[in-house]
Amino acid sequence: MRMIPIIGRLARKRMQAPSGWLLFLIAASGVGTLGLVVLAGLWAGTESDAAALERQRQLMTERLHDQVEQAAQIVGQIGAGYMALTQPVREIEGAWSQVGASPAEADPSRTLTATTMTRVATAFFRYDQAFIVDGYGQLAMDADAETRKGFNWKRSLLRPLLNDPRLQRPHRTSGGAASPPAAIAELLRLEGRATIVGVAAIGAFDEGGTTGGEPVPSQTRYLITIRFLDGTALDALSREQGLNGARYARAADPEESEVAFQIDSTTTGEPIGFIVWTPDLPGSRVIGRLAPALSLAAIVIAVLFGTLLMRLRGSLIELRSSEYQARHLALHDVLTKLPNRALFAERLESCLAQEAPGGKRTAVALIDLDRFKAVNDTFGHAAGDELIRSAADRMLTLLRPQDTLARLGGDEFALLLPDVGDDDEVIGTICRGLIDVLARPFDLTTAATVAHISGSIGVVAVPDAGRSADDAMRHADIALYEAKARGRGRWIAFGPSLEGGRHDRDTVRTELRAVLAGLDDPAGRLPSIASSGPVGTLELHFQTIHRARDEYATSGAEALVRWRHGDRGLLFPDSFIPVAEDGGLIDQLGLWVLREACRAAVCWDPATFVAVNVSPHQLRRSGFADDVLAILCDTGLTPPRLELELTEAAFINVDQAAEAGLARLRAEGVRIALDDFGMGFSSLSDVIHLGVDRIKIDRSFVTLLGTKAHGAAIVGALVGLGRNLGIAVTAEGVETQAQRDFLVALGCTDLQGYLFSTPVPIEEIRLSEDAPGCDRLIGPQIHIPAA
Repeated sequence: MRMIPIIGRLARKRMQAPSGWLLFLIAASGVGTLGLVVLAGLWAGTESDAAALERQRQLMTERLHDQVEQAAQIVGQIGAGYMALTQPVREIEGAWSQVGASPAEADPSRTLTATTMTRVATAFFRYDQAFIVDGYGQLAMDADAETRKGFNWKRSLLRPLLNDPRLQRPHRTSGGAASPPAAIAELLRLEGRATIVGVAAIGAFDEGGTTGGEPVPSQTRYLITIRFLDGTALDALSREQGLNGARYARAADPEESEVAFQIDSTTTGEPIGFIVWTPDLPGSRVIGRLAPALSLAAIVIAVLFGTLLMRLRGSLIELRSSEYQARHLALHDVLTKLPNRALFAERLESCLAQEAPGGKRTAVALIDLDRFKAVNDTFGHAAGDELIRSAADRMLTLLRPQDTLARLGGDEFALLLPDVGDDDEVIGTICRGLIDVLARPFDLTTAATVAHISGSIGVVAVPDAGRSADDAMRHADIALYEAKARGRGRWIAFGPSLEGGRHDRDTVRTELRAVLAGLDDPAGRLPSIASSGPVGTLELHFQTIHRARDEYATSGAEALVRWRHGDRGLLFPDSFIPVAEDGGLIDQLGLWVLREACRAAVCWDPATFVAVNVSPHQLRRSGFADDVLAILCDTGLTPPRLELELTEAAFINVDQAAEAGLARLRAEGVRIALDDFGMGFSSLSDVIHLGVDRIKIDRSFVTLLGTKAHGAAIVGALVGLGRNLGIAVTAEGVETQAQRDFLVALGCTDLQGYLFSTPVPIEEIRLSEDAPGCDRLIGPQIHIPAA
């Protein structure tokens, strides 16, 4: 008896050996992953710093180049002003020189003008120094001794600039008119400081001022401006470029946290100084700010990881001590205790492998709970879990002992029906029974509510659609998709036609995405028909809405999108709107329709409105109200002239954000209409609470008038409801005079249908002529029979 514990301990040690290696590998992987994350963060920060520093250097280079060019332009402008003021003086000088008088005797204001120009350069244009010199580089202006002394120190460095060929051009054109002065600017070192020097030739190169065709230096005048880069210019540059602690240095001696930017002379290319500053390094800044939090997070992760490893070690030992329990947990769903995806796949493969050719068939079905997400989001995960368990229990009661019901995940189940024979009645009986039991109300005790859902089933028989498990699952999924597309709450058996339908949906999705790729124009400059190449174009058609009074005058029009396909012709919404919703394209399509409808309606009669359909997905998207108001602002359409038509599905489980968006739109004046009223699941409380301005009676009810005894009662009840609530009522699908007269007698406010107008392009609607440049909608050219 004592040997049993010893053997047990030895067995546990043998089991712990491979577990220890596994845990070691997991721990090493975790540490390595954490190290790689840290290294990646450091590398990203370094790269970000390098990019930011390079960008600052580029901006500094560009800014210095701009300042040099700006200096040349400014000195040229000052020179032009100087020449304009001294031109009359030059003419007087010529006259006095003929009688032997000196220039100063001719006009003493010449010196005053030179002094004024230099003061303009220093005071107005913020240059540090300004001089007017002759061709020899001598001062040609009045200046005190200190100014002359300072200039003489600079003269030898400034003199070569006066010989620049760009300055040697005549100041008069061949016709005798004055030409703008030539000007240059260079970067060089003066007084040991980086300096921008601008030079403009402002002296006359007239015939009287030349000898043998060459200019006389003593009669040539140059305006020289000087701006040091280590003074106010550096301060301004620092503010513009955001340089922190910028300073000028003659040598590259930055501190550890600083960088030095070398300034090169534009004449010799030699370095003339350095601008030193503390760079803005976003990568280091982010790493510095996140380092404490990341360190703490690393410690927490390490602790959690260690704890996880310890718990995993215990779990591995426990799982290995009970192989049956491990297999059960691995192959069954914890919530419902049903087989999971792995066990279902195992049983399906086994069933297909054992089936002999010509034997009985096997059926595979995929089951999806419709509107489960709404219940789960509204009442919480506990209620959702209870609903999943209850649905599984109900389905199990209908199955045979040899059948397998598995939960694949979420609200999706799979059903394996072996030995169903050649008769499809067994499959049909089971599927219909599942649809019935799922459609019954579910009492959820955790949420103290009753949930109403349905089930959609896609089923395929094997080997009718291939013998592999992958083909069976794929074909069942196609059938399930078709069941959902046809309205849900039904079952569809796979057939060859569905395979082509799936391909067609994929093709439509791809082509529609290509069409919408050309509609990305936030400025709203697209035409009303947007082209997108060989896949066709999108068009807006409009069906007019008429008042039940005033001789059926047009009150507005409903915008309806059409797709004029290059190969398939004109496609209606039901052939591509569901694809757009499933493929995530409905938001882009809906915004385009809204924008184009508003753009068209802005030119209609101000008394009319435009109605635009909005999908539930659009309504629940954050920012929908902002997009609507932005489109109204861009197109100029007043909010009261826009009516958004929402289906009853959009009112199911409206979240607070969507409700706030509707309230904001109604506050701005946008009207809300409930389309196909009476066909869905909205309640009167939703209609009242969410604020509906109009209800639209579905055409299916209107067609009952005169054909079914209860048709008049249903329509009368709907019209009376709208009248009592003070809500406008529009009847859709009016096609006969009898329907029109009956609806008018009931009290409908507006009528819409083929009796008045078919949906037509905007070009086919008759337009008024009393508003040139902006036609107004009156209505299509149709004959409305008299009452």
